[in-house]
Amino acid sequence: MSDVKTLDAAQLADSVIPAGAEPYALFDEWFALARESEPNDPNAMALATATPEGRPSVRMVLLKGHGPAESEKGGFTFFTNSASRKGGEIRANMHASLLFHWKSLHRQIRIEGPVEEVTPQRADAYFHSRAYNSQVGSAASDQSRVLPQRQDYLDKVEAMWAEHEASGEVPRPAHWTGFTVRPERIEFWIDRDNRLHDRRLFTRTDEGGWTDTLLYP
Repeated sequence: MSDVKTLDAAQLADSVIPAGAEPYALFDEWFALARESEPNDPNAMALATATPEGRPSVRMVLLKGHGPAESEKGGFTFFTNSASRKGGEIRANMHASLLFHWKSLHRQIRIEGPVEEVTPQRADAYFHSRAYNSQVGSAASDQSRVLPQRQDYLDKVEAMWAEHEASGEVPRPAHWTGFTVRPERIEFWIDRDNRLHDRRLFTRTDEGGWTDTLLYP
């Protein structure tokens, strides 16, 4: 106990993550801070998926929509090639986890829940909101599949660019879509000295509300 006695009052204070908060609103507050402080891609998040046998994989994707209006139960949306490894795992096991880690803020948010696919109309709208070169790069990629040599991909990019340059728009490939993670658990984490971290978990209720509790760090 001698070490604990040397801690200052701030470290011994109660949680600064408010009990009873609305988690989407709290996410908005933290996300706004991240947009001000993170030097690159404050909307970057780790996406963890798993096969039906429980073999996990993880990669970084970009958040492209979030909040209570994202689906019937709210959610966090990203877009991807569904023929990729992550797309195949999602279709086989419609559950995923997300992690936001903002080093500049010393904060994390962890999200877990089932996944649903966005509508074709929304996938079209987002795909065509991207710059033309991004549309070409995405449509020309057989994401996650073996690429014998990089020039093969560059040749596909060049051919597709020339084919659609006049219209300035590439037809969205059927396999390019979006997914929304509908959270059942959202955990907010703040780094504090001496590993006295601050963690609060919000859990979705059957009635559609939230309960919350502190967690040991």
